[in-house]
Amino acid sequence: MIDEETRYEAVRSRDARFDGEFFFAVETTGIYCRPSCPAVTPKRQNVRYYATAAAAQSSGFRACRRCRPDAVPGSAAWNVRADVVGRAMRMIGDGVVDREGVGGLAVRLGYSARQVQRQLTAEVGAGPVALARAQRAHTARVLLQTTGLSITEIAFAAGFASVRQFNDTIRAVYAATPSELRAAAPRGGPPARRGAAPSAGIPLRLAHRGPYQAIAVFDLLARETVPGIEEMNGPRGRRTYRRTLRLPYGTGIVAVDERPGAPAPRTPAHHGGWLDARLRLTDPRDLTTAVQRLRRLFDLDADPYAVDERLGQDPRLGPLVAARPGLRSPGTADPDELAVRALVGTAEAERLVRRYGKTLDAPSGSLTHVFPEPAVLAQAEPAGTLGALTAALADGTLRLDAGADRDDARQTLLALPGMDDDTAAVIRTRALGDPDVAPPGAEVPDTWRPWRSYALQHLRVAAESAAYEPAT
Repeated sequence: MIDEETRYEAVRSRDARFDGEFFFAVETTGIYCRPSCPAVTPKRQNVRYYATAAAAQSSGFRACRRCRPDAVPGSAAWNVRADVVGRAMRMIGDGVVDREGVGGLAVRLGYSARQVQRQLTAEVGAGPVALARAQRAHTARVLLQTTGLSITEIAFAAGFASVRQFNDTIRAVYAATPSELRAAAPRGGPPARRGAAPSAGIPLRLAHRGPYQAIAVFDLLARETVPGIEEMNGPRGRRTYRRTLRLPYGTGIVAVDERPGAPAPRTPAHHGGWLDARLRLTDPRDLTTAVQRLRRLFDLDADPYAVDERLGQDPRLGPLVAARPGLRSPGTADPDELAVRALVGTAEAERLVRRYGKTLDAPSGSLTHVFPEPAVLAQAEPAGTLGALTAALADGTLRLDAGADRDDARQTLLALPGMDDDTAAVIRTRALGDPDVAPPGAEVPDTWRPWRSYALQHLRVAAESAAYEPAT
């Protein structure tokens, strides 16, 4: 936990390292901000602190128009934690409350709705309804300022039950009407930003905190690319990764650029940046879920300062961390897909895509399919470990969604016939986003905890880079 003195110092120094880790509100203005807000520093006695934007909103504060606190990276704590609060926060981010209600969230977590409400309120200052409401407001702002959808279409696409509820929420959160918020869209952004139709793609800036080693992430994605559902274009250092997405209401195609839109990672002022992306959806209601899945794929909610500080103290890892500050441990945009790919490899995954994948209504370049669903694969190829894995995913015996219990998932994986420890470890690291997975059978220092997944990533990237270096 961050003490109040540290929080105020972060606000006073406008320290972007804490953006998303907490929010502060000013009682005299009725506005809440991110720690790096450029506004005049408020007096200490007028400041209140909140763990989430939803908690600040629930206390009656409006979002700052200068620093846009709803656009910050998410707290890294929710990805690290394996308890019910961490799992709930990941599931709310994935849109479960909007799709299934609080009751559905509680069932997935194995708790009563009252228990979930109580634990979330105690820890983050807001219950699941308020947290989902804050997320809907952010989705609505993005759609208002980046697409040409009508106000009514945006209201329902963002997950609101009525236009009236949408209007009331936007006024409460942003102190503006939807039309005023649309008119205040930042200028000078991507050409598609103003008045763009959804078919042209929604331009996004996927924010991250601290330095980001984009080349290492894109190298990994390039090696793993499965034709038909993924492609990588452009020279190294300026590549664009494109892939298809299977989403709750439809499908999507996303393009993410390697070149970061922020200062170089080693400049002193670098406290964060973003990846530029464009997202094309068949149903705008999938925006929130798609963004959260991309954030997990690129590990954008990580706290590189905490990871680097811990691993940088190790004699073996210290030089590697110094060479690549902010190295990420990539996840996946589709946990079920990742599990199958980890088991069968890239070549076999391409065969499965061509034979059983869902064909896009409108192919885009080399992107022609969406990865086949587990139920389709379980029926088509029921034999062996692949059949056991896909059957377990299809009937819910094995859960790899954002709120899955990581230990339960590992036990279920290892109980499948033919499943080995190495594959289970990859699935736990990538599909479940576990930051602390050790290599099976290997002894690694306890000082690497709770970031063993990142430690192994440093070792892999260093070995790969050494292999690329010409002999002298």
